[in-house]
Amino acid sequence: MARAAGARGPTRWCGRRWRCGRGALLAFAAWTAGWVLAAALLLRAHPGVLSERCTDEKSRRILAALCQDYRGGALAGDLCEDLCVAGKLLFQRCLHYDRGKKVLQADWRGRPVVLKSKEEAFSSFPPLSLLGEEAGEGGQDIPEAELLLMVAGEVKSALGLELSNSSLGSWWSRRRGPRWRGQLASLWALLQQEEYVYFSLLQDLSPHVLPVLGSCGHFYAVEFLAAGSPHHGALFPLDQAPGAPGGGQAKAISDIALSFLDMVNHFDSDFSHRLHLCDIKPENFAIRSDFTVVAIDVDMAFFEPKMREILEQNCTGDEDCNFFDCFSRCDLRVNKCGAQRVNNNLQVLIIPGGGPAVSRQTSPTAWLHAMA
Repeated sequence: MARAAGARGPTRWCGRRWRCGRGALLAFAAWTAGWVLAAALLLRAHPGVLSERCTDEKSRRILAALCQDYRGGALAGDLCEDLCVAGKLLFQRCLHYDRGKKVLQADWRGRPVVLKSKEEAFSSFPPLSLLGEEAGEGGQDIPEAELLLMVAGEVKSALGLELSNSSLGSWWSRRRGPRWRGQLASLWALLQQEEYVYFSLLQDLSPHVLPVLGSCGHFYAVEFLAAGSPHHGALFPLDQAPGAPGGGQAKAISDIALSFLDMVNHFDSDFSHRLHLCDIKPENFAIRSDFTVVAIDVDMAFFEPKMREILEQNCTGDEDCNFFDCFSRCDLRVNKCGAQRVNNNLQVLIIPGGGPAVSRQTSPTAWLHAMA
């Protein structure tokens, strides 16, 4: 009987051990799931937490690699000589790194500019297949029609629009010379950056976007303007702005507010398709000396056809239909998001807490009132 009881003892002990192990496993799984959920919520609220640290030393190395590629003939651009040879385009400081995107401040012949690229290295952009060895030395044999078709496809991918050949032809120099291969390779890298395409297309059509001043390889230059900041009580610091000190500040605030409204109306009405801004935050806007509001970051701007394509997706609830500051509603009959955006640029810009993303920060108008 004693042996029988002893035999049952280890069995009961193993059973308890198994139950204890299962409980620990469930507790560990719940703890892990909690941390994963917390990390996901953190990244949703603050997507920049994983951004690479912005340093002047690394920025100089990036530009040095760019110039090395230029000297090797891999890339070209109208700013390359000033940057890499003549010393007339001088790096000043690193402004921002964000998930591959590099934003640097430089001085170009005494004028402050910003150098931008979606990726750090020229080699990060997929090469143009037309520049294979079969295309001939320097790519001189590529027919004009094939170039137009290539550019049209990339622009349609970026904007969701089909442009005329006359509009597409302005994206490259028609002069074919020793650096023609580098010019095409550089054009291809630039066209893969949606923001560059938007700035290039709209610079002659809108005072509310930055003009492209030139490029070298995959980096392009735009004018430097002081951006708004979420860390101050006012959207734009007006104490140093022309005409703002003293009694002029009230007029400056009024001019900026009116320019915001003009920009919204302009983006809604003055193009062949409405332009949607899906990432409205202070640092994405700046003002010129005449108090014109300028969108300086349009990575999340989309014309209506592209916007509809982005919004129309599978869903189980309205929260699945939110795309940053642009959102639609879920049709539960077919579990599909509507292609039509249900809010607009004005609502997101002006109404604090007016949408899922608006509650992240005070609206620009609220900042303007705070300055009064």
